[in-house]
Amino acid sequence: MLKLFSAQRSDCERKRRREFMVDVGSLSALGLTLPQLLQAEAEAAGSSTGNAKRGDTNCILIWTRGGTSHHDTLDPKPEAGADVRGDFGVIDTALPGVQFTDQMPHFAKELNRYTVMRNLNPKNGSHSTADAIMMSGHKFNPAITYPCFGSVVSKELGAKNALPSFIQLGTNVDHRFNGGLAGYLGLQHNAFVVPDDPSSSKFSVRDVSLPNGLTSERVSRRREALLKIDTLQRDLETRPDALQAIDSYYENAFSMITSASTKTAFDLGQEDDKTRDAYGRHNLGQSCLLARRLIESGCRFVTVTSGGWDTHRDNFNGLKKLLPPLDQAWPALVTDLEDRGLLENTFVVWLTDFGRTPIINSAAGRDHWSTASIATFAGAGVQGGQILGKTDETGARPVGQEYYPEDIAATVYRKLGIPLDTHHTAPDGRPIRLCIGEPVPELMG
Repeated sequence: MLKLFSAQRSDCERKRRREFMVDVGSLSALGLTLPQLLQAEAEAAGSSTGNAKRGDTNCILIWTRGGTSHHDTLDPKPEAGADVRGDFGVIDTALPGVQFTDQMPHFAKELNRYTVMRNLNPKNGSHSTADAIMMSGHKFNPAITYPCFGSVVSKELGAKNALPSFIQLGTNVDHRFNGGLAGYLGLQHNAFVVPDDPSSSKFSVRDVSLPNGLTSERVSRRREALLKIDTLQRDLETRPDALQAIDSYYENAFSMITSASTKTAFDLGQEDDKTRDAYGRHNLGQSCLLARRLIESGCRFVTVTSGGWDTHRDNFNGLKKLLPPLDQAWPALVTDLEDRGLLENTFVVWLTDFGRTPIINSAAGRDHWSTASIATFAGAGVQGGQILGKTDETGARPVGQEYYPEDIAATVYRKLGIPLDTHHTAPDGRPIRLCIGEPVPELMG
């Protein structure tokens, strides 16, 4: 089976899929059914291509799903009591007077390359709504699904080449309240999802790899058969414009699965051992490396996902396993992008659901916390070595200036050249403003 369009899947309590599977061995069936998803893509084709030259900056978003503890990473409280401070010590960073926990040595060493936001108020403390809020910059609204950043990029900027403009690595986005999805922009702007682990020796992208025994020539012959069937069907259709547009999507799909450049983009085997080791031979590290390759090959927006960060129990032992891959991967990604001359036009962001409670609970864990969290930013003109804001003595909330999810959204869109006053039209005809926040001045360079 060759999957041309990505499955959207959640691996939390409630799972669901929205799939369009195409069996290359029976492509004629596709011509007879013309699924609604393909029609939607065809009808929307004109709306994205016209703006393809607006933004030359790309984005990599690292999403640690579950709520990574700010206390136990980049905003420690070493002077607080043990019930707040926790089990970890602190270490000095490259910025005098700034300390991180001793679990973040690479982050500490490379702080001059990126900025830490300590005054983020996520304004939420619930899973799934967090994905919706943090990835869109809008308050959760059960009546309408606001599109995530990558979907807006897909809509407004379109694809550069055969690669999708928006790719998600891993499945650690909680879709129960439609977070991380295209929402009112339509299914055609959802992420192209790569669910498999890039660190596995068996890693392959089924969506862009032909099954054994099937050659590009056989695919071309079956495409010709499909076009003939389409021609017969068009005698019964009354929407020639839409059908003409559908042709472009067939072409895009076949272009993607037969393009040598697409296959190369996903081929981590072309990286030398030193580079792969620098990122870490684990899921998160190799996903970040793959994200760099995809940006380098023409993708506009890549979301790298990591799960397991909901540390209600045994927080410190859990983080001793979770943090080393992140501590290795983020600095390696930023450094590699800079060394390759890609950091200037790549905005790199790390976000998580929300913060964790200042007081450690009876299960040696930390619960959800809605008023304080962290984020990190690099590239696209961001000055390194900055610490934005601070929280109070227990890390409960920001002191003074604070920023919100809508401000992060505004910063992402401004960096990518998408006007903040862009309006889209909801299915019921209502105009909806893209962004209600303001760019973070310290990140604008």
